Amino acid sequence: MEDNKTNFQYGILSFPLPDKASHRRILHVDMDAFYASVEIRDNNSLRGKAVVIARHPKETNGRGIVSTCNYIARQYGIHSAMSAQEAYERCKEAVFIPTRHAYYREVSQQIREIFKRFTDKIEVVSVDEAYLDVTTNFYQEASAQKIGQKIQYDIYKELHLTCSVGVSYNKFLAKIASDYEKPAGLTVIPAETAEEFLEKLAIGKFHGVGKSLESKLLQAGVTSGKELKALSYADLVDHYGKMGRDLFFRVRGIDRREVKASRKRKSIGKERTFAPILLTHEELYRVMKEMTEEVEALVDKYQVNYKTVAIKFRYKDFSTHSKQTPFVFWGERRWQLYRVAKGLIDEVIDVNRGIRLLGVTVMDFDELIEEQVNLPLDDKRDTDFTKK
Repeated sequence: MEDNKTNFQYGILSFPLPDKASHRRILHVDMDAFYASVEIRDNNSLRGKAVVIARHPKETNGRGIVSTCNYIARQYGIHSAMSAQEAYERCKEAVFIPTRHAYYREVSQQIREIFKRFTDKIEVVSVDEAYLDVTTNFYQEASAQKIGQKIQYDIYKELHLTCSVGVSYNKFLAKIASDYEKPAGLTVIPAETAEEFLEKLAIGKFHGVGKSLESKLLQAGVTSGKELKALSYADLVDHYGKMGRDLFFRVRGIDRREVKASRKRKSIGKERTFAPILLTHEELYRVMKEMTEEVEALVDKYQVNYKTVAIKFRYKDFSTHSKQTPFVFWGERRWQLYRVAKGLIDEVIDVNRGIRLLGVTVMDFDELIEEQVNLPLDDKRDTDFTKK
């Protein structure tokens, strides 16, 4: 029997759980609906309206993908990576605004200058998102919560934007905390109550659990952290691989990843496994179209240009193969990515052998631009989980 408090087993071997390093003070700052918030800030006539960051589908013959939208638009079910045409059908009164990436990067840089007042341990995740390690900081302030409040105040006062902040002792918990109370929230998850918090958390709220894995876990009866924590290390690793390993530790409040001042992303990709296996080109095309839209949403978020596209596939007999091709950008990139990936499917996949895994990856970035921070606009709130 596995001792969930001090040890875990894998096979016949028993290992001590890693130390939580709960002395650390980590912030995750997330700018709410960043692109849309910047546009609303700069154009007061947009306040109170549904704002969608994408070219209007009437201008593109129905093409295009939503980069992001404000919270009013989200009430209509609009979200990032949705087609602009569907967004328009959901809310015909929405205001569509093309993305201004260079300008958003300028604003993002202004936000980072505020971060630098507090610490030099800043890991930029995207133009609207960053981790800060304030265990030691330039203000010699012991309370990470107070630093989070000060960052929110400075960003709002100087840039007229809002952000949600998560405070905890590791990156995983800080990320979850920043999503907990949006917009303009500040949520603290202290070490003393972290495991209690995670046991009550819905499985889909665990950072890193996508829709596909969430579906598999729900089918296995895992609806929350409590059921997840009841699974053994061996069960999670054997069924879910590296992600299962990570979840075993994270549901116990363990995440020893450091806040790294610089990070270089080498590729962006998505893959899915299938049970039952896929046996038709139509099924492969449908899944690939969904994945290429998700990949391009991430490319848009991380603001990179890629020069190579690769697909990965696994047959029913578990043999795994891949094929890549150069990518030359012209016109509407999202639809090109799907066409290139579809072409690779047609070129190398024998669908009659049955497909149990399909993936698509873009790589060879010729420009990497640091990432984003999400900011809310009204209703400034301060949430401490201990008060919930």
